[in-house]
Amino acid sequence: MTASSLNIGHIGFLTPGNYPDDDPAAGLEASLKLFEAGEALGYDSAWVRQRHLEHGVSSAAVFLAAASQRTRRMELGSAVIQLGYESPFRLAEDISMADALSGGRLNVGVSAGPPLHAELVAPLVFDGDWQSFDFSYARVERLLANLEGNYLGNGETYVISPGNRQQARLQPFAKGLRDRVWYGGGSLRSSEWAGKTGLNLMIGSLTSGDVSDDFFENQARQLAAYRAALPFGRNPRVAAGRVIVPTDSADRRTRGKYREYAASRHERTLSPQGPRRTLFSRDLVGSSDEIIERLHADGVLPQVGELRLELPYEFALEEYVQIITDFARKIAPALGWRPVHGAPLDALHRSKALV
Repeated sequence: MTASSLNIGHIGFLTPGNYPDDDPAAGLEASLKLFEAGEALGYDSAWVRQRHLEHGVSSAAVFLAAASQRTRRMELGSAVIQLGYESPFRLAEDISMADALSGGRLNVGVSAGPPLHAELVAPLVFDGDWQSFDFSYARVERLLANLEGNYLGNGETYVISPGNRQQARLQPFAKGLRDRVWYGGGSLRSSEWAGKTGLNLMIGSLTSGDVSDDFFENQARQLAAYRAALPFGRNPRVAAGRVIVPTDSADRRTRGKYREYAASRHERTLSPQGPRRTLFSRDLVGSSDEIIERLHADGVLPQVGELRLELPYEFALEEYVQIITDFARKIAPALGWRPVHGAPLDALHRSKALV
C-alpha cells in the first residue's frame, strides 16, 4: 500500500481526562492545557471521554464548555456519552448551551444500550424498576428530535418571563448541532442503524467480532453497512480512532514506559475477548517511520478522511503533549494532512510552554 492511498484531511485526539483522587482540579486543568496545546499545533479537533465512577470527565458538556473558553478554532467533542443515564431533553439543553459558548464548534458522540455500572448507579438515577426502562436507539432519536428546535405545544404556546414573551422550544437553540451528532459504532447492527439515521460515525480501536476474528475485516464490513444504509444524498463524516504513541522526542525512560504499556495490552489483541467477542487493534508505539508504515497497512484508514489519536490512560500532561506534537509534526503530514490555516512555526515551543 502506497502513501497515496491515505488522504487524512482532519486529525484530532481523544483524551481520558485523568486526575488524581485528591486533586481533580489539577488533572482537569492539565486536560484543558492539552486542548490549548492541540490548538497551537493545528489540530482540527480535540475530544474527551465521558466516564462514570472513574477519575475522568463525568460530564462532557461541562468540560467542553470550559474548553470552549480556552480555545478559539478547534472543534470540541465527546466520545461518547452513553445515553442510558441521560435525559434526552436535559442533555440537549446542556450540549446546546456548550455549543453556544463554543461558537458552534461542539461535536457530540453518543451511544445507546444499558449503561455501565447500572447495578450501582441506576438506583440513584431512576425512580422505579430501571431494568424495564428503554435503553434502545429510541433514546438517541429523542435527543435528535430535541436538537431540531421544533416549537412545543400547539404552535401557539408561549413562555412568559420578565421582559420577554417567546414561543416554547428548547433553549438555547444551537443551529446545526443536530448534524454534529456522532454515533460510536462497534457492530454491524449499530453501524447500519447510524447510517439509516444519518449520523456521523466514529469507529475506534475496539470493535465487535460479529463477522470474523480479524479486527480490520469487521470494521471494514461495518463501514460498508453504514454507507449502504445512508439516506440518499446524505454524506456524513466518518472518523477512525487508533492508539498511536510516537516515541521520537521522548527520553529513554519514557520510551521504555510506552513500550511496557503496549506490551501489557498486547495479549488482548490476539483473539476475541468476552461474550461479545470484542476485538482490539494493536497499539501503535514506536518511531514515526514505524508508525507511518503501520498506518499505511491499516485496511480501514483509506476509507476515511478523519483520524483521531486515542491517548492512553494515566499518562502525564508532558507525555501527552510530546505524543500529539510528534504526531502532528512527523506523522500526520505523511498521511495527507495539512494544518487548517497553517499551524504556527513555533507551535512546538508554544505547546511545551503550556505544560
